[in-house]
Amino acid sequence: MDAWPSNAVPELPGEGEPLRLYDTAAGEVRPTAPQGTAGMYVCGITPYDATHLGHAATYLAFDLVQRVWRDAGHEVRYVQNVTDVDDPLLERAAHIGENWMSLAEREIQLFRDDMTALRVLPPDEYIGAVEAIPEITDAIELLLADERAYRVDDDVYFPVSAAPGFGGESHYDRDTMLTLFAERGGDPARTGKRDPLDSVLWQGRRPGEPYWDTALGPGRPGWHIECSVIALNRLGMGFDVQGGGSDLIFPHHEHSAAHAEALTGTAPFARSYVHAGMIGLDGEKMSKSRGNLVLVSKLRAAGVDPMAVRLALLDGHYRADREWTGGRLPAAEARLARWRAAAALPAGPDAAPLLAEVRAALAADLDTSAALDATDRWVAGALEAPATAEDGTGPGLFARTVDALLGISL
Repeated sequence: MDAWPSNAVPELPGEGEPLRLYDTAAGEVRPTAPQGTAGMYVCGITPYDATHLGHAATYLAFDLVQRVWRDAGHEVRYVQNVTDVDDPLLERAAHIGENWMSLAEREIQLFRDDMTALRVLPPDEYIGAVEAIPEITDAIELLLADERAYRVDDDVYFPVSAAPGFGGESHYDRDTMLTLFAERGGDPARTGKRDPLDSVLWQGRRPGEPYWDTALGPGRPGWHIECSVIALNRLGMGFDVQGGGSDLIFPHHEHSAAHAEALTGTAPFARSYVHAGMIGLDGEKMSKSRGNLVLVSKLRAAGVDPMAVRLALLDGHYRADREWTGGRLPAAEARLARWRAAAALPAGPDAAPLLAEVRAALAADLDTSAALDATDRWVAGALEAPATAEDGTGPGLFARTVDALLGISL
């Protein structure tokens, strides 16, 4: 599956600082410390409601991870999936009376267009669940052969008892796990399961639903094994960052890590588990079920500059749950106008200290608020103070800094 086109990233003088990120499993900010090429896997969309601002905020956070790593001199290998067959997609297609494949194709293209407009650097590999079915079924066959999976009727399940480290990523207690499992696609009440928390690896054919004929029987893959296999086969075990929204901590990231560790007999699946906060509207998380989505495509169609959307979403820490309030976008538009005015100046103050401040802020667990504040101070000085001929490099380095590190084109 094709991703979206990349934008050139300007070169900056010197080299950035090592990136430190909050690791959910460790419960603290830790150095990422890639050995050689940095590896990152970020869970992609289920294509039925792309791209709302919650999606956008998540992918912007991991776009910054790429940018900071690259600025620090690392090559980056980034993999992202698309869950292009799953219950939410099928339910949405049935509700609106559209073929599920047509719906997925349209929403995936819309997502590509939105990511391009927001200047998000694309993944090196963009893999749909459908195209990965052969490798997923191979993995499930291995788990069955090793008695690390079992059948319930035509379905195949993963027993959490086969994962000694299960729970070590989320650190949730069992009651919390059971509640979230039921809310987020699990089936704790399924008769015949060994443990209510066991997750489906392969779902046998259901009437009226798509299926694939495989050695496992006709059916389709479960959600968690999809990401386990796609990541394993492209990044190997122990890659640097597994990322996604905080709603993926459990069950998705816990189970996908458990599947991978059972397949390989080694741990950890990822060296750091990094999660972005939720974007809310009127006090609730944005979701299709609540009908409160603010779509990037709708904002673009209304003439909103995507750079203002990007700035608005960067104004707040990536791990924090944030509200999309009425004043957020106008404030970002005003900030963008000031930055562009400063970039257009024929001369301005030295921007080397600004570059150092932005690098330091982003290296410290992607502190975009500090980075924006530092940039605002430089812009205020440039717009208010007279410049001399010797200061002429300032606006150029300023523009390259916010482009390369924050992804804002001026």
